Amino acid sequence: MAGPFSNDPNAPSSSSSRSSNPPPNPPPNPNHRSMRPPNPDDRDELDDILIDGDDGDFDSNFNTRREAEADIFAQDPIRGSLDGPLSFKRRQKQGLFSAPARFLSALAGRPSNISPQSTPQSMTPRHSFGLDAHAPPSSGPTTGTPHNLNQGPKDGGPLDWYVEGPGRRVGYEDLTAIDWIFEYTKERQRLRVLRSSGRGLLGIAQQFADASQVWVILILTGLAVGAASAGINVTADWLGDLKLGYCASGPEGGAFYLSRSFCCYGYDELSNCKGWTPWAKALRVTSASGQWFLEYFFYLFFAVFWASVAAFLVQEYGIYARHSGIPEIKTVLGGFVIRRFLGAWTLLTKSLGLCLAVASGMWLGKEGPLVHVACCCANLFIKLFPAIKGNEARKREVLSAAAASGISVAFGSPIGGVLFSLEQISYYFPDKTMWQSFVCAMTAAVMLQAVDPLRSGQLVLYQTKFSTEWTDFEIVPYAILGIIGGVYGGLFIKANMAVARWKKNTSWLPGPIVQVVAVALLTALTNYPNFYMKLQSSDLVSNLFIECDQVREDPMGLCKTGAASGTTIVLLLFAAILGFYLAAVTFGLQLPAGIILPSMAIGALTGRAVGILMEIWVASFPTFVPFLSCEPDIPCVNPATYAVVGAAATLAGVTRMTVSIVVIMFELTGALTYVLPMMVAVMISKWVGDAFSRRGIYDAWIHFNEYPFLDNSDAETATIPDIPASQIMTRIEDLIVLTATGHTIASLTSILETHPHRGFPVISDPRDAVLLGYISRAELSYNLRSSTQPPRSLPPETEAFFSHQPLADPRTTLDLRPWMDQTPITLPSRASLHLVVSYFQKLGLRYVLFADRGALQGLLTKKDVWYVLNGAEETRGTAGTGIGIAGAHGGSGGVGPGVSGDAAAHGDDEMLLAGHDHEEGVSQAVDRGPML
Repeated sequence: MAGPFSNDPNAPSSSSSRSSNPPPNPPPNPNHRSMRPPNPDDRDELDDILIDGDDGDFDSNFNTRREAEADIFAQDPIRGSLDGPLSFKRRQKQGLFSAPARFLSALAGRPSNISPQSTPQSMTPRHSFGLDAHAPPSSGPTTGTPHNLNQGPKDGGPLDWYVEGPGRRVGYEDLTAIDWIFEYTKERQRLRVLRSSGRGLLGIAQQFADASQVWVILILTGLAVGAASAGINVTADWLGDLKLGYCASGPEGGAFYLSRSFCCYGYDELSNCKGWTPWAKALRVTSASGQWFLEYFFYLFFAVFWASVAAFLVQEYGIYARHSGIPEIKTVLGGFVIRRFLGAWTLLTKSLGLCLAVASGMWLGKEGPLVHVACCCANLFIKLFPAIKGNEARKREVLSAAAASGISVAFGSPIGGVLFSLEQISYYFPDKTMWQSFVCAMTAAVMLQAVDPLRSGQLVLYQTKFSTEWTDFEIVPYAILGIIGGVYGGLFIKANMAVARWKKNTSWLPGPIVQVVAVALLTALTNYPNFYMKLQSSDLVSNLFIECDQVREDPMGLCKTGAASGTTIVLLLFAAILGFYLAAVTFGLQLPAGIILPSMAIGALTGRAVGILMEIWVASFPTFVPFLSCEPDIPCVNPATYAVVGAAATLAGVTRMTVSIVVIMFELTGALTYVLPMMVAVMISKWVGDAFSRRGIYDAWIHFNEYPFLDNSDAETATIPDIPASQIMTRIEDLIVLTATGHTIASLTSILETHPHRGFPVISDPRDAVLLGYISRAELSYNLRSSTQPPRSLPPETEAFFSHQPLADPRTTLDLRPWMDQTPITLPSRASLHLVVSYFQKLGLRYVLFADRGALQGLLTKKDVWYVLNGAEETRGTAGTGIGIAGAHGGSGGVGPGVSGDAAAHGDDEMLLAGHDHEEGVSQAVDRGPML
């Protein structure tokens, strides 16, 4: 930390410790700058360039400081009488209504000086630790302006750049990790400035307005997500029904833009609806074979057309709208920056593409992508509030809460959405985020209920209730469904990953749009002949969940009895097997696609088949001992309940979620008595699925794409080698480090052009290598660029340094200490790797430096730890020899046997799509994984 007076630019900065407290009452020093007449030329010109709101009144600041020092010594208790006891208790504050003047000053928001013993705020001694009160707020990763922490007093006083701390920052570059510790420190300092800048009712109003910003964003997000979900449901149903026919205008009031359910609204049996017109009837084809082939053709045409349009939209307008988006959301919430992933174009492309993809009849769902839609809506509203937009950590807390609204509207399950965000999505989920998630999910559900897009009074199409209860012997078939669900989940993940790897390693495959067209055609050819698969997935699940007692017409033949049930069982299992292969091929194509609903449909098909088998068994052997508990004249087995339990089991096997699935299924059915069977099936499904692989489908895709995501929940279960960190760290010999002095702007620019590393450790000199700090590439590049431009316009030969230089002229030199992290997280090189991994997982670090007795030994980055935890087979190349130190003139002494292209030598994460434009070739880069 700097010396006693924090605006001293010549005060030495410590690099051997993270903080040191100066003596509270330093003796006056006539040679100290603060005690001698000020020289305005000594002031660094960067103060005028980069600090907003600095009045530049140096003489006034100097006089104020002298008065403050005199006031400090005047109130020193040692100088007074010590006859009485000396107390260090804080003085009791006077009440608001203790005096009329105090009350009036509180109303006006001005400090009160009623008490003669009180010291004015401007006279109190203080040390600078945090944000500059006048500095502009952070503008997030899309800006190039400095926006950040910056040693300033907590009550908004003048800025001190030279206090030892994390340094200034510019906006995060794309595809890099954020600094969680820095962001939360910045937020704490912002709140201190806010609380101290306003008093009385005005201050309370300012704090209330600041605290209410999050709630405004979440309420607006809930309303937007509810409306978007309603629009997606209505549009997808209409486009999907167009594959079979259209609504003809006539005396019943139909219109072409209505889906079949709206066209036949009010009919108990859809077969009696005259307004709905199949394509064969519209074209006046009378023969049975002609009708079948003609409707088959229209089904194929619309299915392929909707899928190809969806793929075209994704390819041309929003590449990040592909897939479900949940793996990327988990990575973003874990601290990774992916620009335009939550932008307006992505939101529009995702919404339109999702309608078309679902309408095509492919084996995909809209539940997972709705989470991405919800986060996009929240990100758009965040941009309206600079206090949240400028802090990447707070932004991720809001996005975690917004993710719950996507599941809330997808299933009509607000509580399940909150638990889904907690269990599957969020990286950091404090108690306040749970409450915020609840509010956002509830608002979205209320909005969807108010719109009521299905005109059924229900939040989702497949919401049902059961009139019967389960019996004890049914626990066994429910457990069998759990085993089936776990096996399905394990095999599905392996099959889907095998397809993804095959596509990645096969060069002769056509483009992504052609792949979508081919799979859509194959799916349509397979779906139409099987009337279970011909329906939309949501309609299929809805019919499988309904009891036979509530069915007035049975077009799917689910309620057949006797020998006819055998055909139903075969068709159900056949549809489940075909759906398994089609979903494995579909999930991963270049279009919006979720896996939640297809998994539920496959599980419901299997569960309904098992339920019908149990129903036949009980009816055939009523005297069997387990069946004696069945009551007469009441159905002992309800096949619909087996469909619900089977859907929960398969969903658990694919995603490896537990609590949230049980709550979602319970909120769907409203059957409290079936919670225990669902818990049994989900528990067994997760156990069986974990026997195949501990990764769920979303984590498997994160690993496949090599996203830099370190799950803090895996800290206890991850396999970590029991070795010291020195065995895997990038040693100093393999690093490009900067010395404290001996640089020019030109030499540092040359280093940046020569080495693509994301950051550079700073040491005292090549001999001792005492660690002074770490400077990121973004900060170094920005400062070098801005210093050579007006108003400073420094020449390229200008001296630049990273340590205190007492004889340096601030007008003709470049001091880079303000931009250097002088207090990086450091550990001894002998520290265990388990401890290092815990640091990365729990604190969200970007890098850790290793130093023994102050001397730099090596570096580990987030990407290095990711390779260790995920067992990557990549090996580090070797190139060159020597010590990688940028020495006297900024030249490199050589790159050691380093990490050629590895992020370990970069000092930060150089991740997915690095070196690629976002619009050109981005999809190919995604398919290839990260460019390291």
